Amino acid sequence: MSQRHSPSTSPFGLARSLRDNRHLIVVLTKREVLGRYKGSAMGLLWSFLYPLLMLAVYTFVFSVVFKARWPSGQGSKTEFALVLFTGLMVFGMFSDCVNRAPGIILNNVNYVKKVVFPLEILPVVSLLSALFHLFVSVVVWTIFYLISFGLPPVTGLLLPVVLAPLVLLTLGISWLLASLGVYLRDVSQVVGVVTTVLLFMTPIFYAMETLPETYWPLMRANPLTMVITQARDVMIWGRGLDFASWLIAMAVGGLVAWAGYAWFQSTRKGFADVL
Repeated sequence: MSQRHSPSTSPFGLARSLRDNRHLIVVLTKREVLGRYKGSAMGLLWSFLYPLLMLAVYTFVFSVVFKARWPSGQGSKTEFALVLFTGLMVFGMFSDCVNRAPGIILNNVNYVKKVVFPLEILPVVSLLSALFHLFVSVVVWTIFYLISFGLPPVTGLLLPVVLAPLVLLTLGISWLLASLGVYLRDVSQVVGVVTTVLLFMTPIFYAMETLPETYWPLMRANPLTMVITQARDVMIWGRGLDFASWLIAMAVGGLVAWAGYAWFQSTRKGFADVL
């Protein structure tokens, strides 16, 4: 077993674990980020080139081939590219963590069987790695905006606040899936399908207002909708935070994070037996 005592399932136990293992988290996150590009000729430069390449591809496909325009904007191709890229950045952070979560424990069996290791920090490391790549994408986005339109709206500084509910939600789902992935090996395939469906069920490639009003409640039930919409509001349109919606999202995100952590801690005692 990785630990003989009963692990804490309380939020205070989580806070204590993050505090006590903060240096380990930093080291593992750095290794995670650098390890993704290990052996490649350009190394970390790929983290800048990949979002730039995706921005160019999606812009060409949707604004040139399909001649798509964002209904509430000025109708330019450049603006559409920025709107689209904003949604893809946020969704990419979420999908990266969720898709990798079922394999987190399976890919770190040595931590389970051979040493006393705080397994609960592994989804945190995965999240921080995804946030690093999101930061790189935001830098690419900002450079593109500066070249095209000048200084971005000052409300863009609210982006970390906008993302806070999604960070909590992603962490909770990651803990849940990391545990389920140990016991049910088909989870990763199911998650892959679900995230693909979510990509098209979230207003990333289209505005929610272009859909019939009958579908609006369904779209609003998707927690990614609020975060992506508000990310565009603060980064592109210069609007402030919808505080009421944000508070609800924070409450839901916090509840999911705690539930996912509690589930992970409650089930981890069987990891070594299964693996």
